[in-house]
Amino acid sequence: MSDVITQAVAALNDKLSGEDFDGSAKFVIEGEGSVVIDSDGARASDEETDVTLTADADTFQSMLEGDTNPTAAFMSGKLSVDGDMGMAMKLGSILS
Repeated sequence: MSDVITQAVAALNDKLSGEDFDGSAKFVIEGEGSVVIDSDGARASDEETDVTLTADADTFQSMLEGDTNPTAAFMSGKLSVDGDMGMAMKLGSILS
């Protein structure tokens, strides 16, 4: 597993702490791998989810750090969303 994925899992679990996320989402970080988020938290995985969000490592890192708004990343084409847009919006509100 890449360092980027390991760091992403840790950062997402910190952000999800105390949050109730009742769906499933997958972040595909181009060239690195993928992270699944569900009611159990975040983990490195590539299983099927309600929504898949794809971005490069820089965009993903910027969203995690709060420097890039997930909606702005989507609107500018830096983040692609495949699946349940409502679930993506819910996840975006947790991350920001």
